[in-house]
Amino acid sequence: MTCRPAALAAWLVRVRTVLVLLAVAIITTTAILLTDQPWRTHVRPPASTKPPLRDRWHPDNRLLDKLAIIFPVNNNTDMQFYRNTWFSDYLYPVCDWAEPGCKIVCNETSTYRTLDKKTFCFSREMKKYHDKEFFIKLDDDSFVDRDYVVSLMKAYTGWKRPVYISDHTRRGDRTNPSIDGILYGNGKFYMFNYRLVKCVDVDLKYKGSRNEDSVFGAMVRSGCGEPNVLYVQEDDDYIWHKSYKNKNKYIDLSYIKNH
Repeated sequence: MTCRPAALAAWLVRVRTVLVLLAVAIITTTAILLTDQPWRTHVRPPASTKPPLRDRWHPDNRLLDKLAIIFPVNNNTDMQFYRNTWFSDYLYPVCDWAEPGCKIVCNETSTYRTLDKKTFCFSREMKKYHDKEFFIKLDDDSFVDRDYVVSLMKAYTGWKRPVYISDHTRRGDRTNPSIDGILYGNGKFYMFNYRLVKCVDVDLKYKGSRNEDSVFGAMVRSGCGEPNVLYVQEDDDYIWHKSYKNKNKYIDLSYIKNH
């Protein structure tokens, strides 16, 4: 039997319509299956699990790029801990000998009684860091709050005078006039600007071995002049020494004693 052309055309239209509907149904079903819906028990991980890059254009981060944390280390120093904190991008480890991660190398074995020599070493190097505006000298059993540091940088950026932030104390030393009666910062934390770095006396002379932090204070007095320096009292609510205690955290920062 021969089909009329009109009937054949109508039949082809119906077939095409069915095929189109079938294709739409397949595409829709596939899209649903590939979408993370609430009823799915397994959620696919995102394409990348890497954390977002640090926003270098944020004003605080741009400010912190002008900071160097001078960090004398020894064999007991846990660099893994500090590199996983906000310090990471600003750490300048001070090492006796060259090794991976060291920014300042003194090429001399130091002990607890010869740390004053290490102070001269990193003080000479700091004078080369013209792109930095602030420095923190931090012991390896201490920790300081990031926002506190940012607030200090904001407060003292652009100051014309040398700025020296710490918990200062006086020290007498009758055998060494260059150190006797100096005002110096507690070694756990002291922060200062580049104006102070420029004027510290890295050729200071004295007899014997002396506390490294008092020696730095003497370098400041000798090179900058105590009346010319702005001495700022630190806020210990934002600085931790030996141990870190905050809310549900209690961390021993000096589990292995260095001396």
